[in-house]
Parts: sequence; C-alpha cells; structure tokens
Amino acid sequence: MVLTQPVLRPATRADLLGYAVDVAPTLLGGVLRVTTADGTVGVRITEVEAYHGQGTGDIPDPGSHARMGRTARNATMWGEPGHLYVYLSHGIHSCVNVAAGPEGRGDGMLLRAGEIVEGIELARQRRAIHGESGVRIPPDRDLARGPGRLGQAIGLRHPIHDGIDAITHASQAGATAELLLRTEPVAEFSTGPRVGVAGIAGTSAYPWRFWITGDPTVSPFRPGRGAA
Repeated sequence: MVLTQPVLRPATRADLLGYAVDVAPTLLGGVLRVTTADGTVGVRITEVEAYHGQGTGDIPDPGSHARMGRTARNATMWGEPGHLYVYLSHGIHSCVNVAAGPEGRGDGMLLRAGEIVEGIELARQRRAIHGESGVRIPPDRDLARGPGRLGQAIGLRHPIHDGIDAITHASQAGATAELLLRTEPVAEFSTGPRVGVAGIAGTSAYPWRFWITGDPTVSPFRPGRGAA
C-alpha cells in the first residue's frame, strides 16, 4: 500500500487571521523550515497550543504572555500574523510561537512538538548532550519533542530571532523561516489542557492544546502548578 504524502503550500497572513484557538489546529501536519549558516532544518508540527491576547474572545486567557496587554517582551504577538514570537523559558530554552490574528490582537500559537523531516543530522548535532561520559544523541522522536527542544533543533534563538517573518522569509540575524501548511488539514486530532500552565489556565477549562493523535513525537502531558 502506497501512502500519499500530504501536499503543502506556503502559509499566508490570511491563513492566520482567525482567533488562535481556531487557527492552531490548522498548523498540525504543516512544516516550519529554518535556514541558518549551518543549513536547513524542517520540523513537521505535531503539537501546538493556542494563547489569546488581552481582550480576545469571550473569556480572558490567564495563561497568555499577552494577558495584560502589550509589553516589550510580547510585542511580536501584537504584530502581523506569521511573525515568530521567540521567547526564553526558564532562562534557558528558546521557544517558538506563530503570531495569529490581525495586528493589535495579541494572539499566538506555541509550537510544542514536531518531527524533524529535513536536516536531521544538523538537528542531532544541535541536540547533542555533552557529558562526562561523552556525547549522547537523543532518539529521533525526541529531537523536537517539547518547545525548548524544538527551538534548539531548528536553530532559532531568543532574542536575536524574535519577530522573524515566516511569511516573507526575510532574513533576520542570519536566519530565514518559512511556514508551510497542509492543503488538506489534519482530519483527526486530539485536544486537551495546555502543558505546564499554572492555575485554571492549565485545566480542562482551556482545552487549547492540539496534537496529532497517536504521533510519537507529541510531548507528555504535565499539569502546571495549581492546575490539577
């Protein structure tokens, strides 16, 4: 039996104009390609989370970086859709989000996990773990399994790549990014609470995490503080 590969096309700003919670599932199965001086790495997106800006939708989102309005840190979320909001988590990990909605809304979609489908040797090099016993390469399914790992594998870094445009592919700090979407969106996917988000924002009241059901690269669920 020959499996037909999904057809991908370049994303447009119009594709991303809806509320993040509505747009996020359309990213599943799409690919983000990042090219740096080292080469190109492409990640097939298997897990995303939606976050709304202040005033978006019917209910406030207490888990969003943009819940209190625009700041120097979250400014990319308030700009044109398709720019990548790259922020630092725990002072270590560069995490990648796709801005959504019209300029001034403040929505974003965190790329939580994916499968490396291009440039896997470069991704392995970037994700190599150096220890006293030598160098360990994580299993391929773990190369981009989690938002910090994904950011490291594709080579985007905070703060130099925050705001990079995945629609026009304009170069920024020696890198370009290109977002490709499926012409036929993933038909079956799962939803649930967001991972590691504190309080009610990390509960079933906000089932704003979307993932390709059964995909081995999807990250395990972990409740945030006070979200149980």
